[in-house]
Amino acid sequence: MNNYFAAIAGFIVREKGVTSIEYALIGALIAVVCVVSVTATGSNVNNLWTIVCNEVSTAISGAPAC
Repeated sequence: MNNYFAAIAGFIVREKGVTSIEYALIGALIAVVCVVSVTATGSNVNNLWTIVCNEVSTAISGAPAC
């Protein structure tokens, strides 16, 4: 029974597992922020190019619509 308590105490004292979990959470948060940023930027760029294409199509008679 004493070995059981020693094992639990050793598990609580060691911080390697806690540190790796913290790094994993930070990495996941950074990944989520990157995905959201790229998605928002991609949508904005797509809208910008659609506006540019429509303006060019209007300026050039006979150009196909976007």
